[in-house]
Amino acid sequence: MLMQRIMTAAVLLACCVAGLWFVPHWAWTLAVAAFFSVGAFEWSRLTGLGTVATAAFVSVVAVSICAPLAGLPLPVVATGWALSGLAWAMLMPAFLARGAPVRKASLPVGWLLLAPAGAALAWLGQGPWQLLSLMAIVWIADTAAYFSGRAFGRHKLAPSISPGKTWEGVAGGAIGVAVYLAVLQGTGAADGGPLAGAAGWALAVTLTALSVLGDLFESLVKRQAGAKDSGTLLPGHGGVLDRIDGLTSTLPVAALAVYISAG
Repeated sequence: MLMQRIMTAAVLLACCVAGLWFVPHWAWTLAVAAFFSVGAFEWSRLTGLGTVATAAFVSVVAVSICAPLAGLPLPVVATGWALSGLAWAMLMPAFLARGAPVRKASLPVGWLLLAPAGAALAWLGQGPWQLLSLMAIVWIADTAAYFSGRAFGRHKLAPSISPGKTWEGVAGGAIGVAVYLAVLQGTGAADGGPLAGAAGWALAVTLTALSVLGDLFESLVKRQAGAKDSGTLLPGHGGVLDRIDGLTSTLPVAALAVYISAG
């Protein structure tokens, strides 16, 4: 299982690198929209949307991600990122705290989950190294949490939602991100970017916390649907939502931070 996860992650990373460096931005955006459309389909299945609603939802998510290619102004896109950030700060925690049925708000919550994140991934793709440095926070937090949780996990983080996650795993993920950022700043690799200086630490802490929240929220949706994984497309990971759960909560905030700092 671990080897499958590693191999699938390696293939996805290779595709990501190829898309970022060797295709035009419009093609990268279309690829992101296609990938997130699969996630939108999985979301529809998990939340019980009918055939017509599923087709409409998938289409709206794809169009939302591609809209900047048709001339949608960047400030409007950034508004979507801000709305997503507010949802992750207030709405998603409310669902987690109450165990409320997400399917009753499937369409608006699903859009907030997927469209801003996809648009953020597409826009940030114009700066490949910057995007990878930000995405690495989620990957490192997830990987370090996995191994530290397996080695030291004793205290459950949210046993009714995701029994396998522990506070020791969260601590391990945070330590992994701290080491990563210290190396970036110590070598000067973070200079001039969103991860530089004290603001970089604040952003890294925020993204690390949001990645945990994104993971938990997807676990809640799957538990409510009685599903182990969101799909079967990615061996060792499950579906697209299983792979991007931490990115759905972090990318909009990361893009908003970059947009504000650039302005």
